[in-house]
Amino acid sequence: MRRLLPLIGTPASHPGGRSALTCRFRCGDACFQEVPNTSANQYVGDVIAGALSRRSMMRAAAVVTVAAGAGTAAVARAPQAQAQAATGTPYAAQPTAQPTAQSTSSRRGARGLRFTPVAPNTTDAVVTPDGYRQNVVIRWGEPILRGAPAFDPENQTAEAQAGQFGYNNDFLALLPLPGERGRQLLVANHEYTDEILMFRGYDAASPTRRQVEVAWAAHGLSAVVVEEDRGTGRLTAVTRHHLNRRVTATTEFRLTGPAAGSALLRTSADPTGRKVLGTLNNCSGGTTPWGTTLHGEENFNQYFANGSRPTDTRYGIGTGATERKWERFDRRFDIAQEPNEVHRFGYVVEFDPYDPASTPRKHTALGRFKHEAATVRLTDDGRPVVYTGDDERFDYFYKFVGSKRMRHGTSRSAREHNLSLLDEGTLYVAKLTGDSPATDIDGSGKLPGDGEFDGGGSWIPLATATAGGAVSHVEGMTAEEVFVFTRLAGDKVGATKMDRPEDIQPSPHTGKVYVALTNNSNRGKTGYAPADEANPRNANKHGHILELTERHSRPESLTFGWSLFLVAGDPADSSTYFAGFPKDRVSPISCPDNVAFDPHGNLWISTDGNQLGSHDGLFGVATRGDRRGELKQFLTVPTGAETCGPIVQDRRVLVAVQHPGEVDGASVEKPASTWPDGPGKIVRPAVVAVWRADGCDIGI
Repeated sequence: MRRLLPLIGTPASHPGGRSALTCRFRCGDACFQEVPNTSANQYVGDVIAGALSRRSMMRAAAVVTVAAGAGTAAVARAPQAQAQAATGTPYAAQPTAQPTAQSTSSRRGARGLRFTPVAPNTTDAVVTPDGYRQNVVIRWGEPILRGAPAFDPENQTAEAQAGQFGYNNDFLALLPLPGERGRQLLVANHEYTDEILMFRGYDAASPTRRQVEVAWAAHGLSAVVVEEDRGTGRLTAVTRHHLNRRVTATTEFRLTGPAAGSALLRTSADPTGRKVLGTLNNCSGGTTPWGTTLHGEENFNQYFANGSRPTDTRYGIGTGATERKWERFDRRFDIAQEPNEVHRFGYVVEFDPYDPASTPRKHTALGRFKHEAATVRLTDDGRPVVYTGDDERFDYFYKFVGSKRMRHGTSRSAREHNLSLLDEGTLYVAKLTGDSPATDIDGSGKLPGDGEFDGGGSWIPLATATAGGAVSHVEGMTAEEVFVFTRLAGDKVGATKMDRPEDIQPSPHTGKVYVALTNNSNRGKTGYAPADEANPRNANKHGHILELTERHSRPESLTFGWSLFLVAGDPADSSTYFAGFPKDRVSPISCPDNVAFDPHGNLWISTDGNQLGSHDGLFGVATRGDRRGELKQFLTVPTGAETCGPIVQDRRVLVAVQHPGEVDGASVEKPASTWPDGPGKIVRPAVVAVWRADGCDIGI
């Protein structure tokens, strides 16, 4: 009989497996705060009324029903580059120790997963399977705009950082560049800054204006052209390309959709309620079939000080000063002075990487909450459907069904039309029910009598936006209230409380939708929601992945079936489940976060906060055929790091190595990692490419 895997090193005691340092800077210590969702999913009109009693709201005049499209969904596929991946810098490409591989042969496995799995480890490097190579494509601080200086960690300035690759890369997209052979356009999110690891001698109680302004410039997005060396496979950034761009916390954005112009979004700096500076805490995202990228504003609450209203509490906004103290340098981060500025964050951002002069947009029709991601499918008649999760314990996942059809082509009129597709349609929230008796769900993770955690569900409409206005489907809330206080709308209609719904990806092969649920240490505790069939483990520290099948395989359907595809943890733990695949033939996995598909239909999973004592990593799992549920670890990331933004192409895997060295007690003076450039160099988040040494396809 197998025993549970021993923990490697000292396990983190912080909730979710992260270091306390990560929680401080990434999410404002969300694990130590009260869970924002205290509702019993009952009437919340009184909360809204109290928050808005001094405001006069415009009410929508028109009701439009989004017509259901006919036929099978046409699923949008992300562009797949065929270029061979790259070799690495001498230090980053050579792990200090290659762990012993697991016994599974690299010649066995699902197509695309035929590699020797990497064993759990705590090596301070990116560790990959035997026969694979890697390189660092681009690091924090590398210049990407014309005139930007080389990175100097001892002399950072906001002006320099605004022309350099940003900090803590998360979501990644690779887009084609027609007419530029061997080149692609890389778009990256920059989720948050960790000033303790950025600035020597940083004083958290008294940050300087220079440090704050550098941090503003290090947030946001980067677009940078990358080029492969066909002789070696090396992938490198092309500096000073005309498409290279930085978007920061001070870049002008346009608010669009049904809440734009609302009294809820007006500030002293912007009385129109239609322009906002910057984007914050961009986590995962998605690409659109019309050639733009989407970026989810996640833990935006932590940047705003002095919250006091019930709506602030529901979004996890604290009553005192913030960790970074930005409110000392810009009044818009002080809710006591600018009560509506916080309402201008928490949206899905759309970015046009092919137009360096374009103004990025925040789409209010997709709702306001802690968006982890936004992924797009098309209905059979060409309307967009966007799936997005709210990354909070006991919060919900959503979809938006657009009412306008995508236009093909690259003309200016077609691009302008497509940039408005996410402004009109209906926003829904998910409600799930199980098909097993309640007595079968005891919180242990034991399978119910029918041998599977599964059931059905429905998409509950929250509000519909049209060119002529918007209408609420939630009693007691206006449409504008629904789009700005979307969490409260979900509370009222009885949406299902989930275990941190993060990335959501529809399969380009089957149309099934996969929802990563990272963990929830409060599940089943006194005063919190108990285990249910969709979230079957109390004190769920390892997370799970839900597989959703829309009715008739149409993404616009209002009902769906679901099952738990994977229940994470040590395979020797009886509460784990791998789609029925033999558990002695899979890798251990904990805390699924971002997900992506490879060309063969396998789901690839990056982790955040591994609770099994190993570093976080990237895993591939078969979703169909007789090897469905076969899960194999492809890589691990360095000490303190998280695996983000996976892209899996035929011959290349890209990952964003986020917050390396972010370990309790670490600082610039006392680094916990020497990645990626070796001892004596500052630790830097970076993007890494991995490929097969023989030039063949990944996992074949």
